Amino acid sequence: MKTKILIATLFSFLLITLNSFAEDSIWDKSKTNIAFDEKPKVMVYYNTDCGCCKDWLTHLEKNGLEVKAVAMDDVQPIKDDYKLPPQMASCHTAIVDGYVIEGHVPADDIKKLITEKPKDIVGLSVPQMPVGTPGMEMGNRKDSFQVIAFDKKGNLSVYNEYKQY
Repeated sequence: MKTKILIATLFSFLLITLNSFAEDSIWDKSKTNIAFDEKPKVMVYYNTDCGCCKDWLTHLEKNGLEVKAVAMDDVQPIKDDYKLPPQMASCHTAIVDGYVIEGHVPADDIKKLITEKPKDIVGLSVPQMPVGTPGMEMGNRKDSFQVIAFDKKGNLSVYNEYKQY
């Protein structure tokens, strides 16, 4: 068990170190003209040892969102409290303006969501952890991914899609 923890810690350190030498992320160049009178406040619950979660927090801050982060040993109770559909789960859960944000959702999609305020959506998710998403950058590799919207009944729909970005 100690070996697994050591390996996970070293891997997280390596990712953080490599990211610190990288150029600015493509995600930190906002593509929207959405402006707010006040910075939207995002409450983020993430696993204590997760480096990619911290990188996503930085992405949100660089894109004009005010982040309050709570590091936890187990984020599952938060996911359960907000009735996150299990297939939408990822590594961290955030709440902004009453909406659930799960995983590495780009800040522009979050800003669009809280500007438009759709009544039929309770949240957005980027399930799993696709390489290339904000906080999951690894060189030039960029997996295609979808931002999925979900409602109270667990119905899913594509909110945005990233194929070549």
